[in-house]
Amino acid sequence: MSSHAPNSARVIPLRPVPVTPVREPLWRDVVGDVLRRERVGQRRTLKDVAEAARISVPYLSEVERGRKEASSEVLAAAARSLGLGLGDVLSLARDELTRRSAPSRTAAARRPMGEVRLAA
Repeated sequence: MSSHAPNSARVIPLRPVPVTPVREPLWRDVVGDVLRRERVGQRRTLKDVAEAARISVPYLSEVERGRKEASSEVLAAAARSLGLGLGDVLSLARDELTRRSAPSRTAAARRPMGEVRLAA
């Protein structure tokens, strides 16, 4: 015979669901991807764009790979060398950042908010 009355509520503890943190894309990665995509789309070399922007080839390579956080002056020079304005590069980067971030916002909305207890 059970020690619980037939209509008494029992609390069944649930194990916490592990939540994997969602890594937000870094601005420097997104900007670097935009610069590389534009350069490759124009079929231009790192050397060509770096010379036109008056920055070193290794530095432009680091910026494109998201290894360096470029100043606004460097970004403007790289943009100009690609026939774009700084606003164009930033707008493309914003669009890309929004696209990359959308799934993480959806996943965050579906995360459990706390402990759930069920009564039986």
